[in-house]
Formats: sequence, C-alpha cells, structure tokens
Amino acid sequence: MKKIYFLALGALFTNAVNAQTMNENFDGYTAGTYMGNNSALWSTWSGTTGGAEDVQVTTANANSGSNSIYFSSTTQAGGPQDVIVDFQGVYNYGHFNWSSMFFVESGKGAYFNFQGQSTPGQSWTLNCQMDHNGNIQIDDSYAIWVDGTYPQNTWFELEFDIDLNNDFWEVFINGVSQGKFQNETNQLATMDIYPVNNSDNGGNNVAGFYMDDFQYTYTPYSLPTLNGAVTYIGDFHNVAGPPDVAGVVGSAFSPVVTVRNLGTTTITSFDLEIAHNGATVLESITGVSIPSLGEYEYEFVGEVILTSGSNDVSVTISNVNGGTDDDAADDTKSLPVDPITPATGKVVYVEEGTGTWCQWCPRGAVMMDRMQKLYPDLFAGVAVHNNDPMEDVVFDAGVDALTAGYPSALVERGGDIDPSQIESQFLQHVVVAPTAFITVGASYDSGNGILSASVTADFQSTVSGQWKLACIISEDSVTGSGSGWSQSNAYSGGGSGPMGGFESLPSTVPASQMNYNHVGRRILPDFNGHENSFPTTNSGDVHTVDFIFQLDPNWDVDQIHIIGILVAPGGTVDNAGKASIAEAEANGYVSSTEVIDEFAGFVELSDIGEISLYPNPSTGISNLTLPNVDNETVILNVFNMEGKIIASRNYGELSGAQILPIITSQYDAGIYTVQVIVGDKQEIRKLIVE
Repeated sequence: MKKIYFLALGALFTNAVNAQTMNENFDGYTAGTYMGNNSALWSTWSGTTGGAEDVQVTTANANSGSNSIYFSSTTQAGGPQDVIVDFQGVYNYGHFNWSSMFFVESGKGAYFNFQGQSTPGQSWTLNCQMDHNGNIQIDDSYAIWVDGTYPQNTWFELEFDIDLNNDFWEVFINGVSQGKFQNETNQLATMDIYPVNNSDNGGNNVAGFYMDDFQYTYTPYSLPTLNGAVTYIGDFHNVAGPPDVAGVVGSAFSPVVTVRNLGTTTITSFDLEIAHNGATVLESITGVSIPSLGEYEYEFVGEVILTSGSNDVSVTISNVNGGTDDDAADDTKSLPVDPITPATGKVVYVEEGTGTWCQWCPRGAVMMDRMQKLYPDLFAGVAVHNNDPMEDVVFDAGVDALTAGYPSALVERGGDIDPSQIESQFLQHVVVAPTAFITVGASYDSGNGILSASVTADFQSTVSGQWKLACIISEDSVTGSGSGWSQSNAYSGGGSGPMGGFESLPSTVPASQMNYNHVGRRILPDFNGHENSFPTTNSGDVHTVDFIFQLDPNWDVDQIHIIGILVAPGGTVDNAGKASIAEAEANGYVSSTEVIDEFAGFVELSDIGEISLYPNPSTGISNLTLPNVDNETVILNVFNMEGKIIASRNYGELSGAQILPIITSQYDAGIYTVQVIVGDKQEIRKLIVE
C-alpha cells in the first residue's frame, strides 16, 4: 500500500475564532481620498498607502450611493495600482463568502487574485481575469476552473461562495452559477486588486473598472472531538488537475485523496472507499498520526475503470479511529466525471516550449509527465528546448515562431497556450477522427548509429491540398552536467502551490537532481514537414516516407521515441504515431521511394587533399586546413557533446588552400564535433578541448 504523507501542524493553519465580516460601499469617504488612508484593512502590495499604488474614491460611477473605487492601466505589465484587502485572518476551514459589484468599461479588462497568506506574494490561491472582449477566466495559475463571459459596461455582481471544510468553491455572476470546483490551495487571507489586461494572455494591455458594494463574511467552524474529512480528490499525485476528474472511457482511475483532521483528537486510522458507477474499492489506513487540522495524502492502490456517461466519483472516509466520527457532513466528497471516448486511431501531438533557464517551465514538464502517465497510448509529446544544452535549433525556431513566451505549449499546433491547458485541449482533440492513421516502423543499426524510420499514413478520408509527413526523435531521462543543465524553479518553497515535487526542490535545481523527459532531439525534414509526401490523398490510400537519422552516441537508445506526424495544409497537426525503437522495429520497417536523409546530398571530402585539425587536443585555438578549394561555398559548424551547434560561420566562396581558425578558449573541456561543408561535400572530425 503506497502512502504519501503531507502533514501540516495546526499552528500553520491559523484561523479566527469569531466570525469576520466587511461591508464597504465607499460612501463614507471623501472623493479623491485613498482607501489605504481611509481603512486599516486596505493597503498596497508594498504597504505604502496614499500614492500611485493605492486606489482613490471616486464619484464618477457607482452602483449604490454616490461613491465607488476605480482601477485603470494602459501598460502591458499593469499597475501601478496594486491594492491589498485584508480578510482579517488566514482561513482554511469554515465558510467564506465574498462578493463585489463590478463595472468593467467597454474595451478594457479587470483582474484580481486571492492570496493564501497575510503577506502578499507567498501563496496565490486563485486568479480572476476579465478581458476586453467580455471573457472571464478563473484559475489557480495551473488549471482553469471557470472559462465564461461577463457583462461589460454595466454593473454586475461577482460572488464566490466557499465551503472550506469540503473544499468546494462556487462562482456566481448576478446570482447564476458559473461553476463549482475544488481548489488545490484551499486557503485565503487577502485579496489583491491589480489593473492588468496583458496581451500575452489575450488582452489588449488596457484595464479600466469600478468596484462597489464590496463585502465578505467568514463563518468559523467549531471543531468536534473526532472528525475526519475528505477534502480533495486528485487523479495524479501532487499535481493540480482540471475542475472535474478527467479521463477517457476504459482508463483506470486510482485517485490521490487528501484527508483532513477537522476534529480535536489525533487520527490514527481510518478506511477510504472509492465508488464509481457501482464499482467500489475499500482500503484501510493504519499507523498514521494526523494532528488536529493536519492533512494526510493517500494514493489508492486499487483502481476503478471509468465508464461512459456522466457518473460521480465519490470517496468516503469511515471507521475513524475504529469508530464513527462526529460530523458526517464532510465524510464523502463527490466529483462528476464524464469520460470521453477517443476517436479510433487518434494520437494527440503536443509540443512544449521550455528551457532550463525558465523558472516557470517546471509547470510544463510536470504536465507533460502527467499526460504520459494518464494517456500513454493517446499522447505524443515533445519538449522543445530553448537556449539550453538540449536545444535543437530547427525545432526551437519552429516552436518559437508560434508562441509568445515561456513556458508555452502547442496542441496539434492549434495555437499558443499555457501548459496548464494541455489536458483540457487534449480532451477536445482526442475525440476528433483523424484524416489518416499513422504507424511508425524502424530499422536500427547499433554499429553505426543509423536509425531508419518509416512513417506510414493510412488515409481514412479523401482530402486535397498539401498534406505532409514529418518525423521526430525524442528522448526521456536526459541528464547532463555543467553550464545550462540546472533547472530554474519558481515553485521552490511551495508559495506558488504544488508542482509535481518541484515545490520541495531549491530555486535552482542542480543538474544532478534533474531528469528531462520528452526532449526533442531532431525533426526531419524540417518543422513544417516533407513537401512531397503524397502523390494522392484518397480514402484508402496508404503512403510511406522514410527518414534516416544519425543518432548521437551520447543518446540512450532505450529512452528514445520515434514520432510521426501528419501536417495538414494549414500547418496544424492532424494525427500522430509514436513508438520506442523496439516497438517500431516490431511494427516493421516499410521501405519507400520517398527518403529523407539527415545527411542527404553530402559526400565525403575526398578530392580536395588531406584535411587536418590541429592542435588536437586544443587549449585555446585550433585550425582546420583545407588544401584545395575550387570556388566553392565553405561552412564551418562546431557541435557540443549534446549535438547543439555552438559555433557556425559561412565563409562564402573560397578558392585555394584555406586555414579556418576555431577559438576554443571559452569552451568547456570535452569532446566536440567539427563539421566542414564545402559545396555539396562534408567532413566531420572530433576535437578534444582540454
């Protein structure tokens, strides 16, 4: 039985004993005054009140009475207003209700967030972004909980009703529910109001909104003597998921459940039962010690199989300390699940834009691992690295042209999204019938490292236009040492919530602790695919393109996957196929007249005389000599040990004997590959740098 402990001492979960409330309509203040100077509960992010960071009372627009407050910004970053409202406690059990009237001006946006600690910046509980097009999105910086619309240029009420005991958050607009969800960070202490409508997130960099009739009420919960509660159901350990348990029909569901002690007596044992559509799994947990207000995270050993249709997944705690606890209201937690049926032959292709220098990119790495765990046969993912030792320049340039920043993701190249949205996008794409089924075959020669991969498209419908195939090599469990291999990590310390264990790692994770998965090593013939893949595209046609790769000897062939993709005329990816080298060899290599060779068109330099590379080993500078060049273009490339080009120079047309210097004084010690291209010929040499 696998147990995962996450114990939190009660002292860490401070809470007000008495009810707390605020009702603020701003009518008791003079227009033009600052709220930070009017009320001790209103301040700013920096704590400096009465200036540009603060908000002023205005009579320009109001929902009730004559006064309100107004926030505005015309910069991409937002601000400078940045107002903090103190909820007078840190709340993580009991009941909390908050509401306010909003008036978002036409063509402008609005934003606020809830913080989980009294000191701003330690914990983001929830974000609410209203954009200039009338769209509202509520998320926890990882998963989107509400994605809907709101009325612009008119007053409307936005309300959150939060049952902290059961971790159920419900959002209302003008009294109409917009969604109910569980929040991984089931705690709040302050509110941060910040005018921003960032264009990187779909905004127009203009924010402008009024707020009036601001209120909240906290109703405390009196802890009984013995009470175990089920507060969270997740479907992958230590990773926040979508609002409801997601999945596909027939997949196994083995949840991770958070149990909380909402009594005063230490809990030492209990039973948990998961139920779904008549199937149940009961497991007993003993030998634990959960203090009052502590938490315990448990991953079920048994599984239930997700069935078609909308059916709840329920988890119930019982037999607490060998008996019945004192409050049955929080013993069972249920989430709706309506698993989808994937289309026959469909494999969804995902590219993740990432880099070891990117502090938020662990989010993408965790999501990609999550997808591989949950949907191994339906998901083909590639981590496309930027400006680090795992970068492939062709792959990186293609993804960079389609994304606005890092981290980022492309699901079948349908548009730039945050990695937190991969699963929701995946579930939309996996039900779409593919134009062709994709099968990957292979033949691998371990002696010379030549991998011959065949990508076969079996067309299920007749289509027109330029449909193209491409082939990708990815590698799991990639490690390295030296500059660029350590991972920057903004999730260190847990202030930004759980992130697959990164919250327990330092802000710069040493290379020795990192294993990088899904690393995109090569894509042939290029990012867009082979222009002449198909002579025809009729239903029933079967076409194959062969791709020849020279695998780097530093790559682990047992960790490599071959991915074939079908690119539609508009540039989106229609379908994919994925296999390990062993699986592809079992599928069988299909020989084709269409062959894309990584070194196609090059022959060895055998007719220009003896080439030399000296000194070798190099301690600062080496020279490559070409005895006989006949008005041909000369290109020199230097590759590091990971296969990344670290130096490149096109000398143009040269004639006669040449000496090409290679400055190595800034290179790390190691083995490098030098490639010289003369016209349509090439030579590759190894260079040792000491």
